[in-house]
Amino acid sequence: MKFQQLKYLILLTIIMCLASACSQNTTGGINNAAASRAEPVDVPPVQQASPTGSTKRELDVPYVPTPEAVVDAMLAMAKVTGSDVLYDLGSGDGRIPITAAAKFGTRGVGVDLNPVRVKEANENAKKAGVTDKVKFIEGDIFEEDFAEATVVTLYLLPGVNLKLRPKIQSMKPGTRVVSHNYDMGDWAPENSRKISVDGTDHYVYFWRVPEKK
Repeated sequence: MKFQQLKYLILLTIIMCLASACSQNTTGGINNAAASRAEPVDVPPVQQASPTGSTKRELDVPYVPTPEAVVDAMLAMAKVTGSDVLYDLGSGDGRIPITAAAKFGTRGVGVDLNPVRVKEANENAKKAGVTDKVKFIEGDIFEEDFAEATVVTLYLLPGVNLKLRPKIQSMKPGTRVVSHNYDMGDWAPENSRKISVDGTDHYVYFWRVPEKK
């Protein structure tokens, strides 16, 4: 009888142990399943640093090409010759310096912040056969040195013209300045002209840097 009770006791112990192990495994499985259904944690994106540690300034002016008739009027108003050095600020596809070089032999430099436009302008200069006279550089018109210019051409915006005005007025006296469509506030132009192209009116303004007081 005692042997029979002992056998039952051992069997009961084994059953209880097995039940306990199953319970633990089941709980673990539930927890794992719940974890797999949990919402992912948002991780902030890693901020990638610029390779040079700097950022380029945004473009001040959208690219809008100057009609050829207006280009001719600008060059005529400034009386551009082969002895001039022309700087085109915001040069776009390069048509103003290229036209001046092709027609008058003028040496020219175009400055533009957009590398796509600079590449296009240099390709256009090559097609026109004037790479010995003109070049186009990627640069900020507020930082570039264009003191050697005898003629400065612009097709910017009113606010940009006004911001650039002090730098232009500090150039050597007699430097000629021509702007397409936009003036320079209360700096009255020496000459101006309206040109109609395909039903659209364009304005050309001309200044000469005054003698220093």
